Amino acid sequence: MIISKTPLRMSFVGGGSDLPVFYREFGGAVVSTAIDKFVYVTVNQKFDEKIRISYSKTEEAKSVAKVRHPLVRESLKLLGLTGGVEITSIADIPAKGTGLGSSSSFTVGLLNALHAFGNRHASADKLARESCEIEIDRCGEPIGKQDQYAAAFGGFSFIQFNPNDSVSVEPVICQRETIRQLENNLVVFYTGITRSASALLKTQQNAMASKKAKQKTMIQMVGLARQLKAELQKNNLAAFGEIIHENWRLKRSLTSEVSNDAIDGWYSRARKAGAVGGKLLGAGAGGFLMFYAPQERHEAIRRELKELRPIKFGFEPQGSKIIFVHD
Repeated sequence: MIISKTPLRMSFVGGGSDLPVFYREFGGAVVSTAIDKFVYVTVNQKFDEKIRISYSKTEEAKSVAKVRHPLVRESLKLLGLTGGVEITSIADIPAKGTGLGSSSSFTVGLLNALHAFGNRHASADKLARESCEIEIDRCGEPIGKQDQYAAAFGGFSFIQFNPNDSVSVEPVICQRETIRQLENNLVVFYTGITRSASALLKTQQNAMASKKAKQKTMIQMVGLARQLKAELQKNNLAAFGEIIHENWRLKRSLTSEVSNDAIDGWYSRARKAGAVGGKLLGAGAGGFLMFYAPQERHEAIRRELKELRPIKFGFEPQGSKIIFVHD
């Protein structure tokens, strides 16, 4: 039996620039962090040659081709596994449409566990690249690459997406106290709204492919990612809230589907209660709302948004790892 543990992620600035329609022409960049909420995948030898998979559903297939879960099916194909395996997954956070990169964390964790099941070690870069191949190339998801690299590498990172399709992950170097204070100044709420990131990202891709104004907006967001990295390396948190606020303002202008009246209302009320800036985590339209605010304003923000559920997140320094092996 093998168990992998893979973090979810929180993206701050530059999201959307990891879509190929943009980065292949202009290059993209994001600042994001892995968080201490995880996806766990168990892979175990099955007593017969069938394949059993348990997630929100349970399925049993006689062959890989009969597996309905596309990420599992394509992962098994990629690694050449034909059967005799049982796969289960659980997550700390609702795994669909919440803006924390859960699908990519699942795929990275599944690949990590399957490699270990085959007595192989897979590097973080290999896991991220294979996850991108499965999700984007094999399954045709209209998504970007940041989630796979955040899940595989972990940590607080500046991730660049190059026109030649390569990706570089650079840890943001700053004092521990800066990271600790940043963690403490973030307040996150679950909106209770889930949505299809794929549909929303497809709309964003179409807009960026055909409209120069949208491309210019995304170029500005990439600039904000570079600016945020520079400010953090100087241990200057004073700029953090305003930068993510500007990023959210720009992101909302990409497509009307990024936000809605309820989300705009929550955002405005939080700002009036003391939040400097904030954003929806993920592609938009639902999931988790994150705000940056001095700690003394957190209680006022929680009171103002009392209909939403506050969730405590911490930063996670490690990426996907194998936490249990039993022959």
